[in-house]
Amino acid sequence: MIKTFKGALVDGGQERIKLSTIKGKVGYRIIKFQVISAEPFAKSGEHVAKLYYTEQSTIDAVVDFTDSNLLGVSLWRASAGETYPLSTTIIFDSEMFNQDIYITHSDINTDNTLLSYYIEMETIELSEMGAEYTTIKSLRSS
Repeated sequence: MIKTFKGALVDGGQERIKLSTIKGKVGYRIIKFQVISAEPFAKSGEHVAKLYYTEQSTIDAVVDFTDSNLLGVSLWRASAGETYPLSTTIIFDSEMFNQDIYITHSDINTDNTLLSYYIEMETIELSEMGAEYTTIKSLRSS
């Protein structure tokens, strides 16, 4: 089964995506992560959206693949009136989790343009042991 999430974030924004269940027997794997400026042809922007296991105290545009809390990153760059904006996404697709995740947004231009996002996740039924392992792994990342 596929679950989808969509929303919009302001520059410096962070949103919690609620996934956790009481027993943690549902696992998730990100299969699609896309972003687009809310005003793609009207305003310039250099947006960085990142998905994390844990809530972030600092929202920035630094992409550090050694950060064990990072699940994926998506970039969107465009200038006002530009016909072909740049967009790229990297997802660590082997990562499975069963806890809430967080999305952050940083706009390098700081023009306060909203960034819209779309996330698709594959759901995976977990055994009792699989749920315990995935929960402990998520907690250790915290």
